[in-house]
Amino acid sequence: MKLSRFAAFASSLLLGSVLALTGAGAAQAAESAAVDYVALGDSYSSGVGAGSYDSASGDCKRSTKAYPRLWANANAPSSFAFTACSGAVTTDVTGKQLGPLSSATDLVSITIGGNDAGFADVMTTCVLQSESTCVNRVNQAKGYVDSTLPARLDTVYNAIRAKAPAARVVVLGYPRFYQLAGSCVAGLSETERKAINGASDYLNAAVAKRAADHGFTFASVVPAFTGHEICSGSAWLHSVNWLNIGESYHPTAAGQSGGYLPSFRSAA
Repeated sequence: MKLSRFAAFASSLLLGSVLALTGAGAAQAAESAAVDYVALGDSYSSGVGAGSYDSASGDCKRSTKAYPRLWANANAPSSFAFTACSGAVTTDVTGKQLGPLSSATDLVSITIGGNDAGFADVMTTCVLQSESTCVNRVNQAKGYVDSTLPARLDTVYNAIRAKAPAARVVVLGYPRFYQLAGSCVAGLSETERKAINGASDYLNAAVAKRAADHGFTFASVVPAFTGHEICSGSAWLHSVNWLNIGESYHPTAAGQSGGYLPSFRSAA
């Protein structure tokens, strides 16, 4: 009789625990579903290079395979606004992309700064001109990152916080582009590849510093892309593509889903 009472008591405790856990899970699901999410930024957020572009986005080339869309599909937020645009610089974000932000916004993602620093021109210079010219152009971009970019990032981050005071803001960085001593047998020299990787690290450090100073979360994508750079044999980045220059040096669909998405998911 005592054993039966103990068994019944234990069963009631177990049932209560299961119900409590189930309730907690339901609450978490409801909380996730209530998120209002806005995705800002440049081509690395719009999904250039991933294909499957939304025709309604025009030259902004927002891809259904870009990490913001993939995250929204997986998490079903209560609202999702996707304003990231190919070629965007900091002034484009403040002038054209912040409309959906409000006091109700819970989550914001952004990649920005690469175009301000002249990323496209750096890569064009390095592909078409000499090694010394490439290295000089990289150093010029790094000088811009030191002298001008921080204030531009401050302007963007201040504008985001003013319009979305309660939001969690995740600032994502850029990958390293080359695996050094990799499988490439032609193209840029190792000196050029090393200089470009160094410039990416330099830019990421500056962006991370400004993000931290504004209380935002910086998410590095470098670990996720390690082993998947150009010259790795398993690249998640397009190399130069003369048939589609705009997609050159941008993440593939695999780079968005395997590189950017998990990095954002961990931070968000």
